[in-house]
Amino acid sequence: MNWLFHLGRYWVFMKEMFTRPEKYSLYWKQFIRELNNFGWGSLGIVALTSVFMGAVITIQTIYNLVNPLVPMTAVGIVARDSIILEFSPTMMSLVLAGKIGSSIASEIGTMRVSEQIDALEIMGINSSAYLVLPKIFAAIFIFPFVVIISMFLGIFGGWVAGTAAGVISSTDYIMGIQDSFVPFNITFAIIKTLTFAYLITTVSAYQGYYTGGGALEVGQSSTNAVVYSSILILIFDYVLTQLILT
Repeated sequence: MNWLFHLGRYWVFMKEMFTRPEKYSLYWKQFIRELNNFGWGSLGIVALTSVFMGAVITIQTIYNLVNPLVPMTAVGIVARDSIILEFSPTMMSLVLAGKIGSSIASEIGTMRVSEQIDALEIMGINSSAYLVLPKIFAAIFIFPFVVIISMFLGIFGGWVAGTAAGVISSTDYIMGIQDSFVPFNITFAIIKTLTFAYLITTVSAYQGYYTGGGALEVGQSSTNAVVYSSILILIFDYVLTQLILT
């Protein structure tokens, strides 16, 4: 029943954070700092992963289309929909959970074990709101832009890989990307991204906030933040797909 204890404490943590916020002017500097960390600081790994995964998706799709009756434009369709619907919002969120989630948990966990959070509480500051709300707002604001960039880079990587290998023409790939495009897929991807951004920041902050002990426990909290965030991303990916697309 340990998970029930953590679930209840998580909701109490959320309630205290949102019902007793500090003045929003205090959050602005932290908000800008987190925007830089979550956005620009993550762009390198997002770009690299997106380009190569787009290339892999395209090449694998081409070599699995062994039926001559299937037009080559189908490669562009499969690559586009795979990247937009699943790869960019979900896989990038898993990557960001590893990078950002561990960072949030270790930062707040270190503040907890070094008694900095206790000092904030003594000064009458709502420490959970002061430390976590800017991270939530920054992630919700910047994650959709990161995911949209990932979409473009993934599709671009597929085009480069397919044409460079000579397995598909540029015309066929571009025609496939444009064929039967459903704009709602972008909206659905953004909905998933916003949900995942909230999960990553709140779960990671919760793990760090309730860290007890020393450096070893901070490392454990960081690991738990990545593991639990990743599990929840996969669960909510299925739930949102089931609710919205079916």
